[in-house]
Amino acid sequence: MARRLNSAQPGFEAEFAALLAERREGPIGNTVKVTKIIADVRARGDAALVEYTARFDGLDLNAAELRLKPDEIAAAAAECPTATRAALAFAAKRIEDFHQHQLPADLDYTDTSGVRLGMRWNALAAAGLYVPGGTAAYPSSVLMNAIPAKVAGVARIVMAVPTPGGALNPAVMAAAEIAGLDEIYRIGGAQAVAALAYGSATIEPVDKIVGPGNEWVAEAKRQVFGTVGIDMIAGPSEILVVADEANNPEWIAADLLSQAEHDSAAQAILICDDAGFANTVAKAVEEILETLPRRDIASDSWQRHGAIILVGSLAEAPALVDRIAPEHLELAVAEPEDLFSHIAHAGAAFLGRHTPEAVGDYIAGPNHVLPTSGSARFSSGLSVYDFLKRSSFTACDATGLAKIGPAAHTLAKAEGLNAHALSLALRLNGDGEN
Repeated sequence: MARRLNSAQPGFEAEFAALLAERREGPIGNTVKVTKIIADVRARGDAALVEYTARFDGLDLNAAELRLKPDEIAAAAAECPTATRAALAFAAKRIEDFHQHQLPADLDYTDTSGVRLGMRWNALAAAGLYVPGGTAAYPSSVLMNAIPAKVAGVARIVMAVPTPGGALNPAVMAAAEIAGLDEIYRIGGAQAVAALAYGSATIEPVDKIVGPGNEWVAEAKRQVFGTVGIDMIAGPSEILVVADEANNPEWIAADLLSQAEHDSAAQAILICDDAGFANTVAKAVEEILETLPRRDIASDSWQRHGAIILVGSLAEAPALVDRIAPEHLELAVAEPEDLFSHIAHAGAAFLGRHTPEAVGDYIAGPNHVLPTSGSARFSSGLSVYDFLKRSSFTACDATGLAKIGPAAHTLAKAEGLNAHALSLALRLNGDGEN
């Protein structure tokens, strides 16, 4: 049974604080091992990649076989069921449309001092996409990671995907085809992250690495950050549902389990203002669990990390939501817009009774790569902006510099940076002017 909290009870604040402080990530015991793998790939390149692929994926390759050939990609993609491919293509179009609306405009203006100022956006040259393999293959994540990079104008997008035993996931390969990816390497784990960050004889390094992965991948991304950019260090999935008693309890129960089935460390929380409805949802959760193929995972998640929070009024919900800062937020209430207007911290919000979080995982359009573990307080989901960088520019003529330069000279002297001051003074005085 998931834990129960009641905001009217004296011990609520301590219980809620304990819920927030709970650590759901696995023990960090692989840091040293990941460090060794990264160092090995940096030192031995392809030879190390070949060895790790044989050890972890049971696949004996030579360096030339690390990259998938076009006919291998096409053959695997052709095995994707027609309905699945059609759904992926439909999703891709919606994801692309949404991300096209994110493209920012350059800035260029002249201020009152006659100084031209602005900002110019440029795409990254190369991005690396990590895709889980085996039983944890998610073709939707291929689209969610690759399409924003394409929209941003990234010229080279590289995909790394482990292929245990040599098996290629047809849906993943179909998603790669739809997204226009053709540089795909059959490598995984920390070694794939190291290869994307530092390169090898076969693989050119990238500028940023994005995409989900297990704790080894997450730790490797953490360690290579600085050499390359990364999207985020993602923790276990989570969902927070705010619901009133007018909902179908089975709908809400299914929404909670939609994230619980991801991982035993996932978390599902319900906030509601009716004790009877809360009990009905809890009963529905137990009934649905009996029908799920991933019942053991979902049940473990719900028992260990699930929570039902009873509040006196849903007016209390926004403050609690902002303290949790959930990855996914559902507002299954009569007036979701009003409630949402009082909430600042959520990775993605789903408004209304007919907007389950699952629609965002696949088809809505906004990205499903989202901040976890409360990091929605200070970060956002993956977007076109993650594949762009901006450069500001300034252009002064003699008149403009004469207006703003003296103050800069004063500040340079105040900071004791005399060469700074001199570079300004020479121009302001016209010394050596051509």
